[in-house]
Amino acid sequence: MNDFDIEITDHSGKLTDEQNSLIRQVIETAMIKENVAAGSEVSVSIVDDEEIQNLNRDYRGKDEPTDVLSFALNEGVEDPGFTEDAPNIMGDVIISLERAAAQAEEYGHSLDRELSFLAVHGFLHLNGYIHDSEEQEKEMFTLQEEILKAHGIEK
Repeated sequence: MNDFDIEITDHSGKLTDEQNSLIRQVIETAMIKENVAAGSEVSVSIVDDEEIQNLNRDYRGKDEPTDVLSFALNEGVEDPGFTEDAPNIMGDVIISLERAAAQAEEYGHSLDRELSFLAVHGFLHLNGYIHDSEEQEKEMFTLQEEILKAHGIEK
């Protein structure tokens, strides 16, 4: 077991214990795969469309709900200088449970798969991955699927 601090806060009140556990597990797998330092911290918030729309509007200038947002605390910092006394606080992943449910239905898979996908996707953004080009998207989405597959979650 690795010593990561993965805090999940369910603002929706609708996340099951199993979904909470699954999100924690897939993020931990992603942290291990990405060789994230022990003691690193990630915060995940499960919200409704209204809350994520407000965040999307305030921070990205897009006044519409989205499925996942990531707010990296160390974005663009070459060497943040972590020590045992100052852990690596990676940032926040915000997931709309409403968007996740709608997308799960649209794509014909389970809500658990969609939540896991969004959690890993958001985490990878915290870790510096982007998908602005076809090559970057392929790299990120391949990694996401490898992490999900490790939990028996496939397309």
